[in-house]
Amino acid sequence: MRYLFVGDSMTVGSAGDFTWRYRMWQHLREVGEPFAVVGPRDTLYDAAADAAVSADYADPAFPRHARRHLAGWGEGWLHMVPQIGEVVREHRPDVLLVSLGLIDLGFYSDAEHTAANVARFIAEARAARPRMRMVLLPVIPNIRADLDPDFAGQCAELNERTAKVVAELDSPDSPLLMASRPAGYDILVDTYDGTHPNRTGEHKLAAAFADAMHRAWGVGEPYRLG
Repeated sequence: MRYLFVGDSMTVGSAGDFTWRYRMWQHLREVGEPFAVVGPRDTLYDAAADAAVSADYADPAFPRHARRHLAGWGEGWLHMVPQIGEVVREHRPDVLLVSLGLIDLGFYSDAEHTAANVARFIAEARAARPRMRMVLLPVIPNIRADLDPDFAGQCAELNERTAKVVAELDSPDSPLLMASRPAGYDILVDTYDGTHPNRTGEHKLAAAFADAMHRAWGVGEPYRLG
């Protein structure tokens, strides 16, 4: 099974992070089934450079081939739509694990237009690899949502619209899943700044994807939170 991680700043991570991608890689290794992590990028965001140029993962033993992803600081569904087809054709993933949407609502779009980009993303990915599976994580409202009721409403609306897109476009040949919000996820406990996951948050994000695939498709095993 070939996995591609797609996401924004919560997925790419910044210098010094483990990332939830690392936690998922550890989980897949423990499961023991053959797998590979694919993608065009392998670095973390470096705040000093304001670019994803860092290789400073919290675990330096995290192998280069397992660091691969398609994630970017400040990138959302809007940015991934024009990229995903080419990336899928080149790297041939079997499963996309996608965490996007918060940055779209925060800076670029509203819930209605972002949901339309979700549908476009799915279409572009399938055009490149028709039998691919995808798991989409709902938007987790961040600290801004606590302070801005309108933004919180947009987050809730996008999750409702995305769930409808997934239900409408799901097919036996190319299954789609909407994962559940990570169990017990609390931005005061599981992030270091109200948005980006710390160590406990990374585990909970990885668990949301792993548990969704196990429940729906019988892939792997339930995630063991340490």
